[in-house]
Amino acid sequence: MPIPSAIKLHKQSRMLELQYGDEQRYKLSCEMLRVYSPSAEVRGHGPGQEVVQSGKKFVSIREIKPVGNYALQLCFDDGHDTGIYSWGYLRDLCENQHAYWDDYLRKLQEAGEDRDPDVEVVRIDL
Repeated sequence: MPIPSAIKLHKQSRMLELQYGDEQRYKLSCEMLRVYSPSAEVRGHGPGQEVVQSGKKFVSIREIKPVGNYALQLCFDDGHDTGIYSWGYLRDLCENQHAYWDDYLRKLQEAGEDRDPDVEVVRIDL
């Protein structure tokens, strides 16, 4: 399992940059990391129990804590801090972020929710 050789939090752009070796660099948005938190609060306790996270467009990481030699704990400014992001999980998010993002946007739309916390989606059945 590849371990990042460097980790940088870009606070203004709300991006977490992971570097692997000398050449591979990935950037993950804080929003993506928050909505794909590996916590039970987000993923549930089994298949089909996932909770779509909405209103996280402007979420930021306020603190990054190492967890042993195998993971990071990301503490977000919305108070969420229970997900443990293993090196393997972070690498998977990096390599598949476009597919995961598209899936998230689809699920958000299906749930009638929005990324922006200031937008309330109102459905009217005519």
